[in-house]
Amino acid sequence: MQDVQNREDARGIAIQRVGIKDAHLPFLIKTKEGGFQQVLARIRFTVALPSEYKGTHMSRFLEILMPWSQKPLAEPEMDKMLMEALDRLDAQSAEVELNFKYFVEKTAPVSGRKSVLDLDCCFMGRKERGGELEFQLGVDVPFTSLCPCSKEISQYGAHNQRSVARIQLRFQKGVECIYIEDLAELVEKQGSSPIYPLLKREDEKFVTEAAYENPKFVEDILRDTVLAMRGLEGLAWFSVECENYESIHNHSAYASHEETLA
Repeated sequence: MQDVQNREDARGIAIQRVGIKDAHLPFLIKTKEGGFQQVLARIRFTVALPSEYKGTHMSRFLEILMPWSQKPLAEPEMDKMLMEALDRLDAQSAEVELNFKYFVEKTAPVSGRKSVLDLDCCFMGRKERGGELEFQLGVDVPFTSLCPCSKEISQYGAHNQRSVARIQLRFQKGVECIYIEDLAELVEKQGSSPIYPLLKREDEKFVTEAAYENPKFVEDILRDTVLAMRGLEGLAWFSVECENYESIHNHSAYASHEETLA
């Protein structure tokens, strides 16, 4: 049968990214404990297409992904996945993005009840032929924030809300990326209090009072998170977005920052 995709194209436009988007597959994500967690990933997988080719071979993207969905995945495996895409699709660069829910165990501060908290995470990899893997980790970390102004001016209590810090980071070449569990623990400490899926009454009292004793504006949370990111050894670049879902406004408080460290 004729290979229509390999026919010549005379328009002279190289396409930077072409492939598949919003494919869904189960993947096994390596955990800190040495095992793996099965997740459902939403995938974007692309390559660069030279100007002389009419199209790429869409079926090959899924052919590449299928076997890797059965193996525990981290940076080395993504590197091999992208190398396979470069070879099979005769491309000069390839990119893959996996978005998924990852669950971390949480222990209530007083009762000791255990539960699992879901985090929105993303693995992003890019590779050029003959080059090193560029790997980027993204994690959205939720926590509680309590308003310092509200505490200062109010006779009773202070307004608080659920907040989130959206972290993106890249490490220097040869430095292993941080585990999702460790990054989430580091970031949630920058808020007024962590959040827990399961709390008994004694736990609710504890976290409410802990937040009251640790009030922070969105600017405070952002700055403290930036300092925490700077403390990670081998970090090359990071971005932070902090958003407080305000409980007394119909809008969010927002702050963001990014830095290149190496």
